[in-house]
Amino acid sequence: MVGRYATDVPQNNPAPTQRRSPETELKQIKPLDPPMVPFVLVGMAIWGLLALILLPFRDQLNAHGHGEWIRICIAGIIVALPGLGIMIIHDRNRKRRRAKG
Repeated sequence: MVGRYATDVPQNNPAPTQRRSPETELKQIKPLDPPMVPFVLVGMAIWGLLALILLPFRDQLNAHGHGEWIRICIAGIIVALPGLGIMIIHDRNRKRRRAKG
């Protein structure tokens, strides 16, 4: 059968070893490197705000079997603390990376 294997396909494209002209060469795009600490702080603030919003409703939440929601919000803040430490280190290294490059 014709066209069953990749070797049967006609090769109209230039060989991959051929170089492009400088006009068509793609430019290198630098990756984004935003500060990460604000992202963690916003996440922690959201968890804290949700806990504060749910706090007046804790009796109703417990009555309906959702008493763990406030504990989940507090756990979100606690779990974010190591992430905050890691992102502080990351941002400190980010300043060094920008100074190098």
